[in-house]
Amino acid sequence: MSCCKGPGYASPLDAFRNGPREKLLYVVCVQPNLSKQDYLATVDVDPDSPTYSQVIHRTYTGSLGDELHHSGWNVCSSCHDNPDLSRNLLLLPGLHSCNIFVIDVGSNPRKPVLHKIIDGSEIKSFNCTFPHTTHCLANGDIMISTMGDKNGNGKGDFVLVDSKTLKIKGTWTAGNKLAKFGYDFWYQPYHDIMVASGWGSPKHFKTGLHPEDISNKERYGTSLNVYKWSTHELIQVIDLGKEGCAPLEIRFLHDPKSSQGFVACAVEANVYRFYKALDGTWKAHKVIDIPTKIVQENGVNTQLNGLLKDILLSLDDRYLYLSCWLHGDVRQYDISDPEHPKLTGRVCFGGKIVHDNLTVIEDKEFKEPVKPVIIKNKQLPGAPQMLQLSLDGKRLYVSSSLYSPWDKQIYPKSIEQGGWIVKLDVDTENGGLKLDPDFLIDFGIEPNGPVLPHEMRYPGGDCTSDIWLAEN
Repeated sequence: MSCCKGPGYASPLDAFRNGPREKLLYVVCVQPNLSKQDYLATVDVDPDSPTYSQVIHRTYTGSLGDELHHSGWNVCSSCHDNPDLSRNLLLLPGLHSCNIFVIDVGSNPRKPVLHKIIDGSEIKSFNCTFPHTTHCLANGDIMISTMGDKNGNGKGDFVLVDSKTLKIKGTWTAGNKLAKFGYDFWYQPYHDIMVASGWGSPKHFKTGLHPEDISNKERYGTSLNVYKWSTHELIQVIDLGKEGCAPLEIRFLHDPKSSQGFVACAVEANVYRFYKALDGTWKAHKVIDIPTKIVQENGVNTQLNGLLKDILLSLDDRYLYLSCWLHGDVRQYDISDPEHPKLTGRVCFGGKIVHDNLTVIEDKEFKEPVKPVIIKNKQLPGAPQMLQLSLDGKRLYVSSSLYSPWDKQIYPKSIEQGGWIVKLDVDTENGGLKLDPDFLIDFGIEPNGPVLPHEMRYPGGDCTSDIWLAEN
């Protein structure tokens, strides 16, 4: 059992076995109407509550055009040995404004309040823009990855925030070598390593998904960046090639001594496993390859890639979950053998095939017809995107928004009708996913009009927010 020490849990398995059932979800919501504010929605997911599956509070940014996206904590399980620390602040960086909104969720978890705004000029003063992933560090700092320079060109870097003063301290990377692109990161101090990914050039991807950008290596990344954790230096760049275009979410196995993990490569819908080789270098190879479908629209055949966006791992490191935003499905893979993931569950929401009324001509994986999903008399617009798994691995929450410029381009109905969150029930023994027909958070009926829900967090931490340190 976990002792009552600092924030989070003593180990991933402690969280898996002893963590409480989630009762609240903190959901980043983007307002596609730029004359209105983004906000953090507090969603009741306690089945014993009278407000179950409802938005019970909204914490607004107070500004316009922020494009909230991801979120992270002031402290997490990496600080579990410090009883003086409290996980009470959730940081929400704005991709477009570079503002960082610090939300107090500790004083009243059901009604969070805006605690502070770190002005975007602070990040920009270090020639960094498009802040993305937030992770707390064991030394009390908060690290946020950034994707661009002040002109919107690709630049992979990281800024440090003092968790006490909430001031930007500077950038993390040392040495003369910077990553060409930035996005996500995960550190593993036991191996003195951090692995980061790189999407592309912000000034290009912020205008939408364009085929001519994807093939341009100055606009889209294909590499993993390996840093020496103790010195902050970029020591290795692993080129994944065309099949690894737009590497996004990075997930080390949760075991803090593990020397392997996975990265989602969006464009070709592939998952690569990265690992420490016997010679001490880091290598990567493709372990999941989701084939394109041949679809027909207006009598013309075309290829439809999956656009794999999010992945996460259960806290016992048994299952990997992923979402394909264009194909419109959520998948579960058994990764007991990490070199050979095995598909064990899938729920299909239809994606572009349903949204654009496409005819499937060739599907190399599945024979059953793609059908729209209707929950509580609502046909769901858009497709599954961000994922969040319960600590015990039995419930998987799925939200629908990727990034508002892309939502507007790919799924315009979601702009008119709003996004959604659904829940999948998970068979953790044999594998399998099942859609809960009684759970729907409809963000099309919000007070200020339809909004787009993206990342989800639990008040006490989750399998994508927390990183554990090895005891020795």
